[in-house]
Amino acid sequence: MSLNKNALEQPANHLLAALPYSDYERLVPHLKLVKLSNRQILHEPGEAIAYVYFPNKAVVSVITTMEDGSTVEAGLVSNEGMVGIPVILGDNITSTTALVQVPDSAMQMDADILRSELNHGTALKSVLLRYVQGMYTQIAQGSACNRLHKLERRLARWLLTVSDRLESEEFSLTQEFISQMLGVRRAGVTEAANILSEAGMISYRRGQINILNREALEKTSCECYQIIEDEYVRLLGLLPNKRTK
Repeated sequence: MSLNKNALEQPANHLLAALPYSDYERLVPHLKLVKLSNRQILHEPGEAIAYVYFPNKAVVSVITTMEDGSTVEAGLVSNEGMVGIPVILGDNITSTTALVQVPDSAMQMDADILRSELNHGTALKSVLLRYVQGMYTQIAQGSACNRLHKLERRLARWLLTVSDRLESEEFSLTQEFISQMLGVRRAGVTEAANILSEAGMISYRRGQINILNREALEKTSCECYQIIEDEYVRLLGLLPNKRTK
């Protein structure tokens, strides 16, 4: 897929949009618009990262998998970020799986080209390293959250984060997938979703989630949601759900 003029002038990915125009313009010949399909794997543990991805409205889960096959989501990436952080840090091997959770499109770039650009562009390096710090906060806070907070509060945080990344109050996700991302049994997700639903915060039917009362959902969510969002504001000057407002 080729870039049209509008995509060139107004990149949907916020990291690309945060670059000075001259820096972004230099990257354009190396960016390829690609479709990301549901459950597509962008990279797996131990594999060399050939490409990095700047999602537009696709949502990608960064997943840790244990020996017994159980999984938990370590981080979430959408148009506030980039898939392929090891490349920013000078490596090309990852210990996690990048799995497309919500299909859409992304700007794909050869990892070697990005690595070369990082050696020449101070603005690009600054933006991407600030994003890495934001992602570090997301992963660190998420680890504490998974250990210390009740499931319905964790689920509220996770639904708010997905909603922010999609810039929508409605989206489709199965309970099985949510349970894998939160590292809990499906029955636990069902119970937690019922609590939120009975309180009038969400509706959830046949995999379709609708946030009915965002304010109440934010109050139910643990403090981790706001801590992570505040860090993105500090580092990148925006909240994911307020980029276009």
